[in-house]
This record gives sequence, structure tokens and C-alpha cells, in this order.
Amino acid sequence: MQNRAKTRSVDRLAPLLILLLLGAPAGAQNRKPKVDYLGNIESCNGSDRRSLETRIDGCTALIDAHQDLTPTALAIAHNNRGNAYAAKRDYDRAIQDFDQSIKLNPTYTKPFNNRGVAYLKKGEYDLAIEAFDQAIRLNPGYGEAFANRAGAYLKRHDYDLAARDYDEAIRLDPHLDGVWNGRCWARAIVGALKAALEDCNRALQSDSSSAATYDSRGLVYLKTGRAAAAIDDYTSALRLAPKLASALYGRGLARLKQGDKAGGDADISAAKTIQGNIGEDFARYGVR
Repeated sequence: MQNRAKTRSVDRLAPLLILLLLGAPAGAQNRKPKVDYLGNIESCNGSDRRSLETRIDGCTALIDAHQDLTPTALAIAHNNRGNAYAAKRDYDRAIQDFDQSIKLNPTYTKPFNNRGVAYLKKGEYDLAIEAFDQAIRLNPGYGEAFANRAGAYLKRHDYDLAARDYDEAIRLDPHLDGVWNGRCWARAIVGALKAALEDCNRALQSDSSSAATYDSRGLVYLKTGRAAAAIDDYTSALRLAPKLASALYGRGLARLKQGDKAGGDADISAAKTIQGNIGEDFARYGVR
């Protein structure tokens, strides 16, 4: 199953510059710096789209100069380095940095959310949900954490809980990337088909090049018996993502419903080549 909504890991270090310049110990401000703080801040912040290695090196230099940083600034540096490691798919190192950031500043919400993203990418969904829970407890208005927790619930097949979290994410920030499609997918699975169709249409108004949204709407049409419309949407999804197993399998089912046995069997076979258990997924979605 293609991800219905993007997980989000926020990389921002702007507060660190202020903290370094204004919050560092007086002795550190008065003596000649031994390191290039400004350059390391820019690197750690990912300024000018610097490489991940450059970002990691900049954050590491700041962390190594920890005696000159406030705990809050150090927490931000660990959080940003964790984001860089996560972007490299080195999730274990990322989690170590997020843990350290939280230890330094237990009220800093971003590393809780980012730690949840790393656990989600690792497939450790219960730990991801726990991390998002903590972020939301600290900041009940954290729309991204609700959206990310919804994504974790989708992976755990808790579709009602996912839909509720998407409700809250949309209430807090309707412009978050992927939330309309994510709620469309969750609603389609639980059978709220009219509402799901409205969500998918809203998502496509904002982004008509999303394979996942065409795939989601294809499921809505398939479950409402509109086989021709489902085929059109699954075909659009496959133009954008040719190896999307759910779109191949869904189109195959829709073609079979229209009496196209050869085309339907070919699509289903291709889908199973990509994802062997795709039929089990569709059975869970209420489609056979």
C-alpha cells in the first residue's frame, strides 16, 4: 500500500542562532570563538540546501562545543542532526539524537514528533504512536503530529482512529500536505464513501498529480460499483506510479467486474508480483 499521507519531520534551526548569540555564557561571548559558529549554524540548519553530510557535520561541531551552548540551543542542534540522519534513512542514529534533544529540553515538541516519524519509517508503529501522543500532549494544536499519528494508525489498520486524527489535523491546518487524501483513504476503507469521495476531490483540486489520491478515489469508485470510473482513476494513478500494486490490483478487480477477464487477470497477476499479499489488503478493505 502506498503511503496515504507524507510523514513530516520539521527541520528548523533559526532559534539556535539567537540562543547562541544571546543565551551563551558571558565568558563564551567575550572570548574569541574557537569554532565557526555562524557557519556551523548555517550548515546545521541546511541553509542553501546543503548536503546531509554538511548538515550533520555542522550540527556535530555545535554539539561538540556544548560548553558554549545553552541546553535549549543544544537540544535544537540534536533535533536538527536527527532530522538529517532520518533523511539519510539512518533511523537509529536519528532516534538517538531525538532522545538526547528531549532529555535536554523535555518541553520541546518537535523531537517528539520527529522521533515518531523515525519509528514510523522503521515500521515500529506502537512506538511511533507513543511519540506522537507525547507531542500532542505537549501541544494539542500540533496538526502535523495528528497527521503523522493518523499515518501510523493506517499502518496498524486502525482506520477509525486514523480518520479521527485526520479530522483533527484538518481542523487545525487544512493545508497540511496529504491530509485530505489520507482521510479519503481511511473513510473509503471504513465505508464512509460519500465523505471519502468529497475528500479525494478536494485533494485533487490541490494536487492533480498525486498517484495516491487517484488510487484512493479508485477504491471509492470500486466500492460504490462504479467500475468504469475506478478504472479511469487507477489508470491515472499508474501513469504517475507504474508499480503501484494497489492501483494494479484495484484496476484488475474493476476490469473483472466489467467482464474483461484477460485484462483483469493480467493486472492482478502484475500486482501480486509487486506485493504478494495485496489480495489480503483488499479483503481487509472490504473488496474481493
